Amino acid sequence: MRTAAAVHVAAGSLLLTTLAAAPAGAGTPTAELRGTATAAARAAAEGIDFGPCPAGQELPGTVRCGTLRVPLDYARPDGEQISLTVSRVRATGKDPGGSGRAVPRQGSLVHNPGGPGATGMYFPMMGVLPEWKRVAAAYDLVGYAPRGVGRSAPLSCTDPGTFFEGPSTAPVHPSAAYKRERVARAEAYARGCAERTGDALRHYNSLNNARDLDVLRAALGENRLTFLGSSYGTYFGALYATLFPSHVRRMVFDSAVNPDPERIWYRNNLDQSAAFEDRWADFRAWAARHDAVYGLGNTALEVQDSYDRARARLAKEPAGGKVGPGQLQAAFLKAGYYDDHWPHRAHALSAYLKGDPAPLVEQAQEYPEAAAEAENARAVYLAVECNDAPWPTDWAVWDRDNTRLARRAPFETWGNVWTNLPCAYWRAPRQRPLDVRAGSGALPPTLILAAERDAAAPYDGALELHRRLAGSALVTERDAGSHGLAGGANACVHGHLEAYLLDGRVPGRRASCAPHPEPEPQPASADRRAAAARPAV
Repeated sequence: MRTAAAVHVAAGSLLLTTLAAAPAGAGTPTAELRGTATAAARAAAEGIDFGPCPAGQELPGTVRCGTLRVPLDYARPDGEQISLTVSRVRATGKDPGGSGRAVPRQGSLVHNPGGPGATGMYFPMMGVLPEWKRVAAAYDLVGYAPRGVGRSAPLSCTDPGTFFEGPSTAPVHPSAAYKRERVARAEAYARGCAERTGDALRHYNSLNNARDLDVLRAALGENRLTFLGSSYGTYFGALYATLFPSHVRRMVFDSAVNPDPERIWYRNNLDQSAAFEDRWADFRAWAARHDAVYGLGNTALEVQDSYDRARARLAKEPAGGKVGPGQLQAAFLKAGYYDDHWPHRAHALSAYLKGDPAPLVEQAQEYPEAAAEAENARAVYLAVECNDAPWPTDWAVWDRDNTRLARRAPFETWGNVWTNLPCAYWRAPRQRPLDVRAGSGALPPTLILAAERDAAAPYDGALELHRRLAGSALVTERDAGSHGLAGGANACVHGHLEAYLLDGRVPGRRASCAPHPEPEPQPASADRRAAAARPAV
């Protein structure tokens, strides 16, 4: 521990560094920037006391945990503080090839998996996987739970015991009465967020997530940050790069969100709904090519008919009393994120239509023991997105835009509306999104990874981020759509990731990789064994 005097000296020098790092054209440094400098200096002096992880985290003993204090409000850095939980595994320093050569440590690699609302506490465990061993040799792998998530000043907007309401409906073309019901539920949820959290609710936003990241950097003893952000993590990573360009060492933007201020967040969600329709078509085409295995139809249209028959049957009689059309939709939405789900989902749908509901119930039911975590994740998701930007406050706008979109993209349009609609009735102040930019020479080279058919983070977002960050390199996985490429199935993409993290090399402005192989269909027996072997999530 440094003395209080050392903290104040460090605060002064870091304040100058942070203010110098303010983006061009930002004008007078804001109170939040000054507050970030103060908090970062304090964190650099105190560090993080890592020790055994709490039992409830279910992390192995090799992972060490600690807490980081950050201001709730960066404009008042000496005011109320909240604690963020942090996890770490030290760099192994060993060549995974078995040469016995010592690998020089390159510092900490901090990861955020996205959301908003997802925890990164489990990231350090990735170092045991073959794909990550070379990176884990050189870097301490650091994860954390962002503000609001898990044990990090957790948010809640409703009683978790009532969060899962299955079996539920999910009409593709909802009636006026159904829409009125969902509007009322959205208003009630927004009201619950305000009542449970009070004035603190306004401080859960992407700009504060970026500021927290800088305090974490300082607490880890790093002068410059090495960061891997996935999905939503790319957005506040881009905010970080805009606010603190001189604090960036290396940054990977994996499955990039479109940072255009005009698209945060309402229009991004419209784009996402349209992209999920294309990805749903990819799944149906794949299932049709394997009709001999699944019997769902030998055209994409016939596979859709099979899905619609299942929806109608579940509406009349939920499978196992637990799985209705809403749970079916949620399960197949995951197939839009990750194509390794395709064989399991196709088998479950096939078995259900043939009279065996067990695989579908196993894959689609909601588990009460997971309700608190799911409710917390949704509360953080909404707090961040609703606070980040203006949203339409007139239901007629939402109804008009999404009725039009649902005519050509029915798969996920209305589901996306019901997820985000509380933002129309949000009671905390809205921010104006920061204009993400980095001019030539402002940043060291950064790396963007993107799949052309990603639905959760449509490819246009990667192109937009690439345009906005001078010196960035874009690696594209062609004709593929899995969400999250780092450490995934594509050796070409992973090679670019390793070259960047380990050597700082980027492949020019743009590079492309052939798609990873489509999943192989699995007969029912193999699918059951594979499902049983998958870790619980």
